Amino acid sequence: MYWTNYHNHCHYCDGKASVKEHVMAAIDQQVASLGFTCHCPVPFQNQWSMPTGQIQAYLDEIDEARRMFADRIEIYKSLEIDYIPNIIAPNDRLIQAAGLDYTLGSVHFVGSFHDGTPWEIDGPHQQFLAGLQTIYRGDIRHVISEYFRLTRQMVREACPDVIGHLDKIKMQNRGLWDENADWYHKAWYHTLEEIKNSGAIVEVNTRGIYKKLSPEPYPGRAILHEMKKMGIPVQINSDAHRPEEITGRFSEVCELLLSIGIEKVKVLHKSEWISADLDKNGLKM
Repeated sequence: MYWTNYHNHCHYCDGKASVKEHVMAAIDQQVASLGFTCHCPVPFQNQWSMPTGQIQAYLDEIDEARRMFADRIEIYKSLEIDYIPNIIAPNDRLIQAAGLDYTLGSVHFVGSFHDGTPWEIDGPHQQFLAGLQTIYRGDIRHVISEYFRLTRQMVREACPDVIGHLDKIKMQNRGLWDENADWYHKAWYHTLEEIKNSGAIVEVNTRGIYKKLSPEPYPGRAILHEMKKMGIPVQINSDAHRPEEITGRFSEVCELLLSIGIEKVKVLHKSEWISADLDKNGLKM
């Protein structure tokens, strides 16, 4: 049995520890295939994106680790790429020039403040409430609709190989909306229809669980049930920012997927996406 993880952040962005430290921890946690996805550069200030000038050093450090640990683990180069229309997308020239092994695309920003600063929707809750009131006048339904609309637009116009934390905005739901509401269901269901047509992989992201931000992964059980019906491929990732988080809550999420009937996940093996059988104790070819 083994694990894989294709969403991992090191010290080049808001992650902690070096590439080598993450790789060594992954090996200790029975990870056979590890992908690095530091937050891609964006043309505005924030607390967690990689500076543009660091991309080559980041890629070189991953290449060095790949050579050093070639007989123990497969290592892949990627970035977590924001989708902000007319600003950054998974198909931008900057991304294409990096020579990545795969792309992981995520929506972290919805709308912008009056000064043009994009509004981060997965930061501190008080910051989320400030944007909700200032930009959207408290209309949470509008915010949610925009979040999923942007995800659909990313899939149509700049589809990544892997779609990151599909319903992560629910980390902010502290009584702000009813996740059983028909309008909410339609928002993510229409998004799944778009993803189904794209062939992209959807990650099942465990970070919300081990950070105590959500009782279930991103996406949650209801969405995963529909993904199973649609045949949308999945993989399990932890969105690790520290070496000890690389396989955080993986066994628990495996049991959830198996209970839904999802028995295979997508993994990279010798640079090719293949399907691996799922077991509560790990993956097997």
